[in-house]
Amino acid sequence: MKRAVGAALLLLALAAAAQPPAARRSGYADMGPATQALQRDDTQNPAWLWVADGERRFDADCSRCHSLPSLRGVAARYPAFDAALGKPVTLAGRINLCRMRHQPAPPLALEGDELLGLEAVVALQSRGLPIAPDRDPRLQAFREAGRRLFNRRLGQLDFSCAQCHDQHAGGRLAGATIPQGHPTGYPIYRLEWQGLGSLQRRLRNCMAGVRAEPLPYGSDDATALELFLMQRAAGMPIETPAVRP
Repeated sequence: MKRAVGAALLLLALAAAAQPPAARRSGYADMGPATQALQRDDTQNPAWLWVADGERRFDADCSRCHSLPSLRGVAARYPAFDAALGKPVTLAGRINLCRMRHQPAPPLALEGDELLGLEAVVALQSRGLPIAPDRDPRLQAFREAGRRLFNRRLGQLDFSCAQCHDQHAGGRLAGATIPQGHPTGYPIYRLEWQGLGSLQRRLRNCMAGVRAEPLPYGSDDATALELFLMQRAAGMPIETPAVRP
């Protein structure tokens, strides 16, 4: 209880001191030089272990229908609307749907290395392109649901995503710079995780940090929040696979 109260007081202090960001910026800009160097150099970027595995799996499972160059721009517009399901699906969800509908094959485990590798190699094809959210009007209600969730106070600390990443971005928390929280580089390699992880894993981390129940992987709420975040970052370049602390 004392730890929760202390954390809440710290967040309130941040609320009083931090200034809103002047312009959108990638989390890359908030990292130290050594971590930035890891992301810039593909020969040093540890995410390349997953990319290499994803390329092998793509060649074995996906190349009968797709070539990697043909997928350039795909990651920039996901989550996208799936007419059969009547709702948006993430890039990872699309990969699993493709497996089930067209191979047919069982879905890969969410947050498993096999799916992360495939997602990373597909997203890599769009590196440098601007995020360009799907304009399907059927997505609007889901995007609005994501916006509400982004602004909703959550957990024992009663804190929202917007309070950290809109209102207090650039401030400091536990010695680290608070980023604006743009999803420009997922899947990313986090030094904290010592592995590759999805945007939904990062969202679950944030929710656990404010003592809230994390959203289940692949849930409609998690997808709606991801949809809103991609709209919020529209026009920013994709960095996949990014590296973060």
